[in-house]
Amino acid sequence: MQQPALGILIGGTSHVGKSTLAGTLARSLSRELISTDALGRHPGRPWPTVRPEVAEYYASLTDETTHWFLKVHHENMWPRIRQIVDSHRERGQPFVLEGAALRPEYVAELEAGSVTAVFLYADDDFLRQRMLDEARRDERYEQKAGIINKFIERSLRENRDMLESARAADIRCIDVAVPGAVEAVAQEFSAG
Repeated sequence: MQQPALGILIGGTSHVGKSTLAGTLARSLSRELISTDALGRHPGRPWPTVRPEVAEYYASLTDETTHWFLKVHHENMWPRIRQIVDSHRERGQPFVLEGAALRPEYVAELEAGSVTAVFLYADDDFLRQRMLDEARRDERYEQKAGIINKFIERSLRENRDMLESARAADIRCIDVAVPGAVEAVAQEFSAG
């Protein structure tokens, strides 16, 4: 494999393993690691603790509205993300950028060759179980089950929508439920 592009972008919904893969690549390639979570936080996982405004967000809004708000949040973040990508490219500074805000429809706008993008996904059952396993580690799970389920359903819908968009944009898609798939991608980049 040839040397990886200056920027490696790893997108996907919650719990697909973006942070894990990004950390592995950043360490093995000696690159700066950047997470979109540090740029702006949308009401995220309702565990282990839930701020009152996050509880109200999930409890009071419809599924359609929470999905719409997430897309708007990502749209609002994109100019800052674009600035980070452009700045690193101009300075020739290699980086790994990960986050759910790396929506395929925006990533597709980036200059070919300056970044390599991968989109991580899994089927609904796999992701639901991953999120439930983590959420159930919280001793107050039963009190928050309704909010947690709304978060999970929002994430599953986002996974399906972004997968469709990634495929339409011809972005490489990695099914994290396939044993060894993520490790193979990590090895591929590291061997470059």
